[in-house]
Amino acid sequence: MPADYRRGFEDLRREIHRPSLPTTGDLPEWLTGTLLRNGPAQFEVEGQEYNHWFDGHAMLHAFKIGNGDVGYRNRFLESQSRAEALEQGRIARSEFATDPCMSIFGRVMSLFRPGHPKPTDNASINVARLGDAHVALTATPLPIAFDPDTLATAGVVEYEDEIGADTSTAHPYVEPGSGRTLTQMLSFGRQSQYIVGYIDPDGPTREPIARLDVDKPSYMHSFGMTERHVILSEWPLVVDPLSLLAQGKPFIQNFEWAPERGVRFHVLRKRDGSEVATCRAEAAFAFHHVNAFERDGEIICDVVAHPDASVIEDYFLDRLRGPEPTSGTGRLRRYRLPLGGGPAECERLSGTPIELPRIHEAQARARPYGYVYGIGERHHGQFADQLVKVDVETGSADVWREDGTCPGEPVFVPAPDATNEDEGVVLSVVLDPEADRSFLLLLDAASFAERARAEVPHAIPHGFHGQFFA
Repeated sequence: MPADYRRGFEDLRREIHRPSLPTTGDLPEWLTGTLLRNGPAQFEVEGQEYNHWFDGHAMLHAFKIGNGDVGYRNRFLESQSRAEALEQGRIARSEFATDPCMSIFGRVMSLFRPGHPKPTDNASINVARLGDAHVALTATPLPIAFDPDTLATAGVVEYEDEIGADTSTAHPYVEPGSGRTLTQMLSFGRQSQYIVGYIDPDGPTREPIARLDVDKPSYMHSFGMTERHVILSEWPLVVDPLSLLAQGKPFIQNFEWAPERGVRFHVLRKRDGSEVATCRAEAAFAFHHVNAFERDGEIICDVVAHPDASVIEDYFLDRLRGPEPTSGTGRLRRYRLPLGGGPAECERLSGTPIELPRIHEAQARARPYGYVYGIGERHHGQFADQLVKVDVETGSADVWREDGTCPGEPVFVPAPDATNEDEGVVLSVVLDPEADRSFLLLLDAASFAERARAEVPHAIPHGFHGQFFA
């Protein structure tokens, strides 16, 4: 029976704390820590609706696991965007695809008077640890710190540097070996720039290592990283920075699909920021890089690819809530980027639908690897009705599914002293629309069989990304 995934795009206003959830199955004794999840939970303000899945007010969810028990807490992230909206009784700040009817004059003045109107700090996409702080992230460079135990909001982390970025990826990487956090940013202007830099773990500063001039920036949700290089993937969804000023449209609707440009992969050396190669491929689009590593004079760059950027349109709430089935997945694709530059070879690694990809970070990041975990589709247009574990060498996939449910992003947690890449567990928050509640699912990563579940007393809306903190 297909799940009615539309229940996951309804508001959750309830904030609760349950020290212990009803739990069945076998929780590993070694599994101790907190799964922190992020995603939208309020999609309208006083009858005024946000347009897009990415726009809803952020809510944090914490599943605290230990001593054979699972506790749960959820809480809205108290961003200024949310505070202003609730105070004014209307949408107050521009979001990814929603604009509060800003006048052309106001839009012009915003370029010359930073902060008028202020960019959104609705950090609903991901969570990370920057130094000692746990932060929520979105595509604007305004991380919001919060208490990982109570989920209380501490406030925006103000970077003490002069970079002046306008957007920032919500998918920074912790670099294997050094432990430093690497991020990618974009600065709009007469001469726009892609910027790559490290975030200082001891203070809120960013150190740029590479700047790349660009006339028409591409929409980049994530980037790739190997041991020695960074890969900036320019999908042909691009914007003329002047259109952000003049057209009066929400942010993403200023971007245009330009398939004649194809995809451009910029390979930048971490050591000195120099561009060592530019590789090209036929037009495609991706939100998420999966992994990248170097082998035999080339970079292997794996992504979840879509034929074009229409997936962004598919994520508008009127479509997600509409009667027509909506797909949310792509396919696992591998690009081979010669370090001398030139055409990029491309192959599909698996025909299994997948999105929100995750790997074993500690063992696989920037190295040859074997497995990708993600959400998938059994029934076409069912958004996400199964979890998948894809073998990148064979393309085969193990699947977990339960009729009528909608699983969220799977997060891999390695077992202590694990030697095999898939030795550990996979955690996913699963929506059961008919029961009007969600549950935390725990799978054995090797067999992909269920080990345990813990029931939450309400339905959790479809979220984006999370991390497990031991």
